[in-house]
Amino acid sequence: MSDLPEFTIDVDQNPYLPAGGREMHAVVTVRAAGAAVRARPAEAAEIIIIDTSGSMSYGGKMAAAKQAAKAALTVLRDGVRFAVVAGANQPRMIYPAGERLAKMDAGTRKAALAAVGRLDAAGGTAIGTWLRLADRLLTEDRQDVRHATLLTDGKNQHETAAELDAALAQCAGGFVCDAFGVGTDWEVAELRKISSALLGTFLDVPDPADLEARFREITEAAMGKEVADVSLRLWTPQTARVRFLKQMEPTVEDLTDRRVASGQQTGDYPLGAWGTEDRDYHLCVEVQPGDVGRQMRAAWVKLVVPGSGAAPVERAVGPVNVLAEWTDDEAKSTRISKGVAHHTGQSELAEAVQTGLEARRAGDEDRATARLGRAVVLAKQVGNEQVAELLERVVDVIDEESGTVRLKKDVEKADEMSLDTRSVRTVRTGRGARPAGPGAPNAGS
Repeated sequence: MSDLPEFTIDVDQNPYLPAGGREMHAVVTVRAAGAAVRARPAEAAEIIIIDTSGSMSYGGKMAAAKQAAKAALTVLRDGVRFAVVAGANQPRMIYPAGERLAKMDAGTRKAALAAVGRLDAAGGTAIGTWLRLADRLLTEDRQDVRHATLLTDGKNQHETAAELDAALAQCAGGFVCDAFGVGTDWEVAELRKISSALLGTFLDVPDPADLEARFREITEAAMGKEVADVSLRLWTPQTARVRFLKQMEPTVEDLTDRRVASGQQTGDYPLGAWGTEDRDYHLCVEVQPGDVGRQMRAAWVKLVVPGSGAAPVERAVGPVNVLAEWTDDEAKSTRISKGVAHHTGQSELAEAVQTGLEARRAGDEDRATARLGRAVVLAKQVGNEQVAELLERVVDVIDEESGTVRLKKDVEKADEMSLDTRSVRTVRTGRGARPAGPGAPNAGS
C-alpha cells in the first residue's frame, strides 16, 4: 500500500463556444484523500524563523513571539528535523548550535524550548538572509516535506528589494514558507511576495496575543502534509496557448509565469506540498476558432506526484480533458459553469480590493471609491462574508446592490491591512462534495 494520499482530478466547464469564440475556461479541482495505510509519517523538516529586530521589544511582541515559537515546538512530532532561527540584520541559529537541523525528541524539544526562552530583540530586518539560511539548512538535510514559518513585525529595511528578490529566486522550489506579520508596521506587499514565491500563505496578526494560536494552527497544518513538490502538467495543441492558470482555492495565486517546460507542448506548474485537502485552479486556454459543430481537445491536465517512502516511483494522475466545441446554439454557448463564474468573481474581488486600497493610499478618492464599491458587489455575489465585513470597516455601504459606497475618513491601519491581506482568501462554491473514496469518478464536464 502507498504511503501517499490518493489524488483525483475533475474538470468543471461549459465546453461550448460561440462561432468565432477563442477563450475556453475551466475549473480544475484536485483532491487528495489520506492514504488508507501509512507505514510511517512523511519525513519532514521545519524551520521556525522569528524576527528579533529591535522593534520586536515593543508592545509585547517579543514575549508573544516566544510563546508562539514554543507552541510550534510542542506541535512538531518526534522524528521531525527542525531548527529555530533568529532574524535581524543577519540570521543566527538559536537551536541547535551550528548550521544544522536537530531531530525532534524529548531531549531536543526541552533544549529548544529553553533556547527560545532566551531570545531577545536587537538589530534590523533583512528577511532575504533569513530565508537563505533556511534554504541552506533544508538543502543539506533534505526531507520529503520542507516547511518554514516566518514571523516579522516590520519592513525589510536592511537589504534592497533586489537582494530579497534574489533570495526568493534561490529558495523557490526548495521549501514552502508561511509568513505572519504581527502589529501594523510591516508591509503587506512584501509578505505577499514572499509567501507567493515560496508557495505558502501569509496572515496578519494585529494583536500579538493571537500569535500562539496562529503558530499552533500553521504547524499542525504543516505536520499534516504527506507529499511535497506536486505539480500540475498541462498540454495544449500547437495552435493554442495558456492565457492563465490561477490557484483559486483556498487562496488566489497566479501560477501562469511559473510554467516549466516538461515535454513537447507540455509544461509543469508547481503546487507545493499536500495533505488531505482540495484545491481549485482556474484555467483559461486561447484556441483557434473552429467551424460550427467541430469539437477539439483544448488541453489535457494531469497531476505529477513524486515518489516517497514505500512508493519511490513518480506517478501521474489523469489526464482529464478540457474540451471545446463550437455551436450556433446561443443557449449552449452562453451557459457559464458555476465553478468558473464563482472563481472569476473571486479573482476580480481580490483585484478590486487591492487596487482600491492602493488608490486610497495614493489619495485618489474617486478610483478608490469605485474599486471598493465594486468589491462590495462582488463580495456579496461570491458569498465571501469575511471580506464583506472587512470592507465595511473601510467604507460606508450606502447601497450594496449597486456598490454605492463612501470612503470612511478614519480607518484603523490594522483594518486596512487585514482587508488587503485577506482579499485573496476565497470561499468554496459548494458545487461538489469530496468524493466518497478513491473509486469516485475523476473527470467530468
